[in-house]
Amino acid sequence: MTTDPATATGVLRPAAPEDAERVAAIFAGYVLQSIATFVEEPPSDEYWRDRIVSAGPTRPFLVAEIDGEVEGFAFIAPFRPHAAYRYTVEDSIYIAPEAAGRGLGSRLLAGLLDTLRGTEIRQVVAVIAALAGSRHDTPSIVLHRRLGFVEVGRMPSVGYKNGQWADTVLMQADLRPDG
Repeated sequence: MTTDPATATGVLRPAAPEDAERVAAIFAGYVLQSIATFVEEPPSDEYWRDRIVSAGPTRPFLVAEIDGEVEGFAFIAPFRPHAAYRYTVEDSIYIAPEAAGRGLGSRLLAGLLDTLRGTEIRQVVAVIAALAGSRHDTPSIVLHRRLGFVEVGRMPSVGYKNGQWADTVLMQADLRPDG
């Protein structure tokens, strides 16, 4: 029996090395056709395989499947390389265009946050691209706000890609708001 794609919520699981090819394909679409990432050359399958293999409790890498096909992924990376940032991480979420609007982004972000709770990680930061000067919320901003992130800043026109300037919106979630 096939799941109705309009209502499918997917199966969430840790990424496996064999997911690298599909992850690379999803990400390449964002690299080549959007400003959602400031990466300008799609990374190789091997790059993604290495990222997946190096995942761990404070650097989870999750995929969402519908009918056995990876349709989205999310991962945690260090926020900045300096030691003082060791309790702060950055999230990234990418959904295949054909799977947009099915709740995979919410499930992936919630899965990342659940995995991080109870670890040494305190802050999760999202750096979200938006068209320069636009005050309209992107789907990523809406998603992060819905899951408890607050906007903490905006950096205007810091990226130029595909012939357009992009702002970055900084959002943050405190995993230990009481301490």
